[in-house]
Amino acid sequence: MNSNKLIRFDWAMKTILRNKANFDILEGFLSALLEDDEIKVLNILESESNQITEIDKYNRVDLLIEDKDKRKIYIEIQNTRETDYLQSLLYATSKIIVDHQKLGDDFRNISKVISISIMYFNLGIGDDYIYHGTNEFVGLNTGTKLIVKKQEKLKDSIEPKYKFVETNIFPEYYLITVEGYPNIIKKKIDEWIYMFKNNEIAEGSNSKNIAQAKQKLSEINMDDKERKIYEKYIINTVRDRDALNTAKEEGLKEGLKEGEIKGELKAKIEVTKNLLVNGVPIEIIVKSTGLSEEEIDKLK
Repeated sequence: MNSNKLIRFDWAMKTILRNKANFDILEGFLSALLEDDEIKVLNILESESNQITEIDKYNRVDLLIEDKDKRKIYIEIQNTRETDYLQSLLYATSKIIVDHQKLGDDFRNISKVISISIMYFNLGIGDDYIYHGTNEFVGLNTGTKLIVKKQEKLKDSIEPKYKFVETNIFPEYYLITVEGYPNIIKKKIDEWIYMFKNNEIAEGSNSKNIAQAKQKLSEINMDDKERKIYEKYIINTVRDRDALNTAKEEGLKEGLKEGEIKGELKAKIEVTKNLLVNGVPIEIIVKSTGLSEEEIDKLK
């Protein structure tokens, strides 16, 4: 066994990273991505998408963090492919905002949400491996960005004094395409993406808490039961990916539009059969594949 080999980060987020003792790994990753070494994970939030099951690959982790400015920010981390992926991102961020906005509460207290996707698949066509997006207002005539500011009280002032600071309450999105990363380390976040892609720490890595990741995510720490579950997860992941790729290739041979439809349907059927064999609840399969309960029942 290779003592340097690490478990996949998506599996780690489903298991050991939910333990408060391992929040330091999440803090290291978020600090590198957001370029804030004072990031602190306060809590992992419970949600219907945070259920832990043996082959629950349709998973996200919701975190409450505090940044260097003492702001409380909700972080949503997704790491698996779903049907209509961008729509699922929008739904998830919107749900976090609504769930944490008390009825009748002032809108100034609305939650700031950052969505982070660690993707082991291609979402689109691009020449980068990290993408960041947020809502901006741009002048139709001038093309310049509207700078929105809010009044903020100075903390160290005895008398009430205020300053105006730039604000953006809209959700922010980070898309990390793991397979598109070229294994070249130029900045701190690259050390983490190298780990996501290669399941090991690059030589010379020194970003915050990455040494803890090397220690705590080592495969050698797994007992026999954990290793068997993990191996089954890897096999299912590879099988599902192959089914999707095969279906797409066959779909292309049958024609562009028609072939794409048939290919996508065949991929959904193959994935559904695999999920049924492994005991995934029907409601999760419906949400993840887009097939109806009646269609899924026919595949049993």
